[in-house]
Amino acid sequence: MNILEQILEVKQQEMVNMHPCMGDVDPYDTMSLKYALSVPGISVIAEIKMKSPSEGNILQNADPVQIARDYQSAGAQAISVLTDEKFFGGNIEILEAVKKEVSIPVLQKDFIINDHQIMEAGAAGADAFLLIAEALDMDRIQSFIDFGKGLHLDALVEFHSLKNAEIVADLSPDIVGVNCRNLKTMATDIGYFERMSSILPEPSIKVAESGIRSWDDLQYVSDLGYDAVLVGTSLMKTGNPGKALETLLGGGV
Repeated sequence: MNILEQILEVKQQEMVNMHPCMGDVDPYDTMSLKYALSVPGISVIAEIKMKSPSEGNILQNADPVQIARDYQSAGAQAISVLTDEKFFGGNIEILEAVKKEVSIPVLQKDFIINDHQIMEAGAAGADAFLLIAEALDMDRIQSFIDFGKGLHLDALVEFHSLKNAEIVADLSPDIVGVNCRNLKTMATDIGYFERMSSILPEPSIKVAESGIRSWDDLQYVSDLGYDAVLVGTSLMKTGNPGKALETLLGGGV
């Protein structure tokens, strides 16, 4: 069983024990991730990630709220919060706390297989949520996108494989992500962004995910036509994620 299959198996178990979300989503309190990533130049979704299957523990004792503040001060257009606990060391309470302290959109990043997870994210303050094409079929992706729109939440629809690239292109979501990390092996290949760039639906905001480590990487994906990057591991591993983002956006200076 590969890593993705292990994660999805745990998610299925979590859904059995999940209590229905009793909170409300305030549509007037949400911010548009699509709008935030539509500014000129390359935008950044900066991620809070305490651990991962590929890296193990990254920065577990850090203060996620302070990291979020530092990311915003450094110039991030949005914050991504891992809410999976078992594999990534996050939880929905971290997202809720972060949302209260920043004035930019907050993306919930998890392995969504049920609309209750979307409702929970919205009630905690998320402005957007991640959908992973490798974990869902086409009908469920569209259903979750529509469900999110009903709550005024944007969906970032991510894919890795060529097969799923074609599915996502047919759906033409508002925001599409190319993950150069193979979620079955956790290996990254930044050249993947170029190979997938011609398949991406033209109207969509295009996000390059994983493998971004330098100013040159930012320029590389920008030249390929991407509008934004999602970067986390390389920032968190420095021990000072906010400063690392400032350095990244400053061209390494």
